[in-house]
Amino acid sequence: MTPDQLKEAALRLEQAERTRTPCRQFSLDYPEMRIDDAYAIQHAWIALKQENGRTIKGHKIGLTSKAMQRAVNIGEPDFGVLLDDMFYRDGTTIPTDRFMQLRIEAELAFVLDKPLSGPECTLFDVLDATAYITPALEVLDARIQRIDPGSGRTRTVLDTISDNAANAALVLGGRPFRPRLVDTDLRRIGAIVSKNGEVEETGLAAGVLNHPAYGVVWLANRLHRYGVTLQAGEVILAGSFIRPLDVAKGDTVIADYGDFGTVSCHFG
Repeated sequence: MTPDQLKEAALRLEQAERTRTPCRQFSLDYPEMRIDDAYAIQHAWIALKQENGRTIKGHKIGLTSKAMQRAVNIGEPDFGVLLDDMFYRDGTTIPTDRFMQLRIEAELAFVLDKPLSGPECTLFDVLDATAYITPALEVLDARIQRIDPGSGRTRTVLDTISDNAANAALVLGGRPFRPRLVDTDLRRIGAIVSKNGEVEETGLAAGVLNHPAYGVVWLANRLHRYGVTLQAGEVILAGSFIRPLDVAKGDTVIADYGDFGTVSCHFG
């Protein structure tokens, strides 16, 4: 894609978010686009947001399960950017009028106290660089039409990546812990996720590439291609270990992480 096309796509995403009207799938308008083009659109949109005063506070990793990768015909996870206006407090009310097609996922967030970079980042590098880990909820949205109204075609992973890997907001909560000081198998940390008092999903962190820290490993190594280093203080959403739940105004979601506490939000 040309620089002008990337700029136009970023402006379309910004308008879609501002007007709460999803835009047409980029994969329809640019049938020859590739994954690198999708990330270039995402980068252009984030750059536009930075020009408008937003700051980068971290990154998210998605499509970390083999089932999800097969469903969208991709062989690796994807990633997006966390901005300062995406963060909500545990137990807060999230305004639904800011979003369009809400979904929510449960995962672990890694907060770094050292930089991390590829191309040879390892699991042990991630654990050594992590200040603490905490339960999290990731709020997903779609600024691009999930279903094209004319053809009935479902959006592709190229559209999702362009759309900041569907990220819209996050809630951090529970009981933060330092991985070096807690004798816990991170793979076996689980979440019981309820919506309006009914259990909807359960999952184990092993669903994320067999170990949630491997999501951060993958991200550090993948971002090396773009000359990006994960910075101290950044929050890294390591990937969901439940299926996305549809949510709407009036819903309350609680994720129970057992010994690691709960994290919750209400959609108002």
